[in-house]
Amino acid sequence: MQPEPPPTRKVSDPAQLRAMAHPLRFTLMELLLLDGPATATELAAKVGQSPANCSWHLRRLAEYGYVTEAPPGPGRRRPWQVVAQSHTTDDDAESDPDYASAHDAFHVVALRHEFARLDAWFMARRAAPEEWREAAGVVQSLMWLTPGELAELQTDLRALAMRHIDRLTDPDRRPADAALVRLVAWGVPERLDPPANPE
Repeated sequence: MQPEPPPTRKVSDPAQLRAMAHPLRFTLMELLLLDGPATATELAAKVGQSPANCSWHLRRLAEYGYVTEAPPGPGRRRPWQVVAQSHTTDDDAESDPDYASAHDAFHVVALRHEFARLDAWFMARRAAPEEWREAAGVVQSLMWLTPGELAELQTDLRALAMRHIDRLTDPDRRPADAALVRLVAWGVPERLDPPANPE
């Protein structure tokens, strides 16, 4: 029987959110989520950093409740593991300028991370099998929507993204020919013109 996946965690504290707004910490968290528990030395080899630097950042993540020490491995092996599978921000805290600033910093790091992964795919795509080159792609569209229609679209996209979420933490559910796929979507207003002044 597979263990339950880590839960989703709401981050309401600005210091907690700011701790995650760091490129290396963001990457370490993703690696722990995707590959499972790992030591600072193992993670360092994947990200091209020193074990000491990774260890320091892992301790900062642990300080704010993002990671915890996993059961010890053989010998002196001290692996780390994620506490939650995903994190959400607190819309109710946006009125706090400190939280809003931390939220903005986090989103900059997250978006840069996603764009870097997309760039990596485009640079390497010609070496990928043809079936993956044909299946992968970028969808872009401009449309006129009401706030309600945009909210409905976001709900649909979330449902689509969650369709196979169980495979993330349960390898037994993955088809033999499956690969890790990154899906990123956003729907934001292109321009919000002020209402015309009444005559």
